[in-house]
Amino acid sequence: MPLVGDATSASQRAADPAGWAMDGPTRDALHRVVAARRDVRRFRPDPVPDEVLERVLTAAHAAPSVGHSQPWRFVVVQDPATRDRAAVLTDRERLRQAARLAPDAARRLLDLQLEGVREAPLGVVVCCDRRAPAAGVLGRATFPDADLWSCAAAIQNLWLAARAEGLGLGWVTLFRPEELAGLLGLPDRVVTLGWLCLGWPDERPPAPGLERAGWSRRLPLADVVLRERWPGAAPPAAPPSALRAPGRHAVVAARDEADRLLTPPGSLGVLDRAVDAVVALGGAGTTRGTLVLAAADHPVAGHGVSAYSPGVSRDVVRAAVAGTSLGATAARTAGLRVRVVDAGVAGEPVPGTTVLRPAGPRGDLAGAPAMTPAAARELLDGGRRLGAEAAGAGLVALGEVGVGNTTVAAALACGLLDADPGDAVGLGAGADAAVLARKRQVVAAAVDRARRAGVDDPLDALAELGGPELAVLAGVVLGAAAAGSAVVLDGYATSVAALVAVRLEPGVQPALLAGQRSRERGHELVLQELGREPLLDLRLRAGEGVGAALAAGLVLAGLALRRETARVDP
Repeated sequence: MPLVGDATSASQRAADPAGWAMDGPTRDALHRVVAARRDVRRFRPDPVPDEVLERVLTAAHAAPSVGHSQPWRFVVVQDPATRDRAAVLTDRERLRQAARLAPDAARRLLDLQLEGVREAPLGVVVCCDRRAPAAGVLGRATFPDADLWSCAAAIQNLWLAARAEGLGLGWVTLFRPEELAGLLGLPDRVVTLGWLCLGWPDERPPAPGLERAGWSRRLPLADVVLRERWPGAAPPAAPPSALRAPGRHAVVAARDEADRLLTPPGSLGVLDRAVDAVVALGGAGTTRGTLVLAAADHPVAGHGVSAYSPGVSRDVVRAAVAGTSLGATAARTAGLRVRVVDAGVAGEPVPGTTVLRPAGPRGDLAGAPAMTPAAARELLDGGRRLGAEAAGAGLVALGEVGVGNTTVAAALACGLLDADPGDAVGLGAGADAAVLARKRQVVAAAVDRARRAGVDDPLDALAELGGPELAVLAGVVLGAAAAGSAVVLDGYATSVAALVAVRLEPGVQPALLAGQRSRERGHELVLQELGREPLLDLRLRAGEGVGAALAAGLVLAGLALRRETARVDP
């Protein structure tokens, strides 16, 4: 174990999950302080010693803050003239607030002493420095006001520490924020959360002041604790199957086992997290796997969206069956067997493949759907069966072959994510600016047609904007995950197929491992939606499951390291 930081071992934590608890007297004292906190309004004039103030402010500074940003600033005010001017501001605002109330409520408000700005020996104005852009602070991109919540947590820390010292504290918000900011000379984007009156209390209230004054009462705990969802809210739509993510015991057990290795925890970085996911799924003993390589041609290629002729798809599939394609070679190098699926290669079925070809008409996306809903469903079901079979051999890696399928992937990604084609369409393999422009035009037309048709179901989106190999691969994801196998994704097309699977069955997401981040423009959008960080970032353009095979080899190596590395003693 390290000599700094957390000195406990995984075995210690597993043996005593409650071992971090403080002793009974400390815990009881904390709860007494929490229960005895009061909003004090009457103060003695006696000064607060500097060392007491420093302890209280130190407690405030120890508060939690989003992204460890520590946005709080504490302006300590002792000058009587400044306090007098602040008190005038509160007097004005008190009357303004009373004027907005009904007469009886206004009289009751004016009867209350709501602040001790003049009487308290200290004023502490808690400010929030909001000048850092929200997107640059971990946690604020999604909740921009989390910096204000952090400052509120600092106030609570300060309040409890003051109570433990015997000090009284009153939180005064009877200010117009811009007036208080002007009084203290605060710069732009530094805002106040009010004025804290701090000093020795001239009252020792046994209950909250507004409760004693009959203004309000504390609600019972049962009235404010809700379970699972807001009462009366409609439950979310049930997924189409009972597939669930690994339970928390399995997830924690996988991490515990990694922590017992004779190496610093997390020493393999992203690979450690991938191995944890496989172990949590029950795959600790996995030593091999299968690359499922699904291939199809696409009518959309007739719009000049690829640098290659459609006949290339058949050439690559034949080489894959022979074991000499780049993807098949990469799979063999990684210790994977290869299962090649002809999901619609132009011409007769390719000998040596598993044939799962769509029935019915196939369109070019821009003017007609890619396939019928019935064909998409049949291919999805066939893929499920393949995925369940492949799971029996260990890891399942995904690959695809098909001239024009980055255009198909981009169209389907736009349909599923409501993304702009400009953000989802990339060059593909070997394309130039003219090809890219045609791809964007075709994808924009296809997405516009699908939106006019009112497509909002993932299976319908697959039929309208997808391709048969993507339907097969989406089914493979569903079947493999249901059988308890991890699924290693390759590039853009396989990731979009996995996104279809997640939209159909959210429980498959924990089984997904992002093998790589490709050079395709929209791939990052899809990986973000899947919530998966890629193992490799090699700027590959190969397709054929090459990235998935390389990443699967890494995962198998990581599992071997996990099995064979020495353990520390419990």
